[in-house]
Amino acid sequence: MSGIDLKSFDRIVFFTGAGLSVESGIPTYRGDGGIWREYDYQEYACQRAFDRDPERVWGFHDLRRARVGEAQPNAGHEVVADVQRVKPATRVVTQNIDGLHQRAGATDVIELHGSLWRVRCGCTPARENTEVPLLTRQCDRCGDYLRPDIVWFEDPMNHAALDAAMEAIRNADLLVSIGTSGVVYPAAELPRLARSATLVEINPEDTAVSQWYEHRLRGPASEVLTSLWKEVGA
Repeated sequence: MSGIDLKSFDRIVFFTGAGLSVESGIPTYRGDGGIWREYDYQEYACQRAFDRDPERVWGFHDLRRARVGEAQPNAGHEVVADVQRVKPATRVVTQNIDGLHQRAGATDVIELHGSLWRVRCGCTPARENTEVPLLTRQCDRCGDYLRPDIVWFEDPMNHAALDAAMEAIRNADLLVSIGTSGVVYPAAELPRLARSATLVEINPEDTAVSQWYEHRLRGPASEVLTSLWKEVGA
C-alpha cells in the first residue's frame, strides 16, 4: 500500500487528532458538522464563560460527556494500541480529550489538551471523574466550581504534557499523524521537531501541513491503519 514497514521502526509516535475519532461517532471541531459550527466557544469553552455561568458551561460539557461516553474505540484506536503492545517504545500523543485511546488499551497517552474525564480546581490536582452528568460540581475542599481538565480556548497549554510530547517526537524514528487538521497551535508545529524521523500523514484530504510529510496516505484512519498493520503481517 505505502512501502512503509512498521516492523523496521522502534520509536514510533502516533500523533492523533479529532479525525481519528470521527468513525466512533464523535464530531470534529471545525469541519462539516463540527462542534464550533453549532456552539460559540465564547459561551461554552473558555474561562471567561465559566466564570460568568459555570452551570451553563457544565450543561454543555455534560452533553459532550454523554455523547463521548456512548462512543466506542474504532479499528484505528485498536491498531494504535496493538502496535504499542508489540513495540513498547511506541508513544501516543493526542489532541483528543475523549479517552478512546486508553479504552482501546493504549498506555502512557500524552494528552496535549487534557481529558473530558478529569476535573480540577485551583486547590487540588486534577482527578478522574466519569459521572454523566457530573453530579458534584463544586470542590469539597474549597467550595469553588470544579472545571473540566481540558485546554479551553484562551487557556495556556499544559507544559508538562507539551514537554513530554516534544521529547517523544524528537526521539521518534517514525511519526504517524492521524486525523489532525494542522491548524491548532502550538500542537500543529510539533511534527516539525521530528527531523530525523520518517513522517507519515493519514487523513481523508490534504491539510495545512501536508507538505511536511513524505508519505501522505488518504482515506479513513481505521482503514489506512489496518492496512498498514496487516501489510507487515502483524
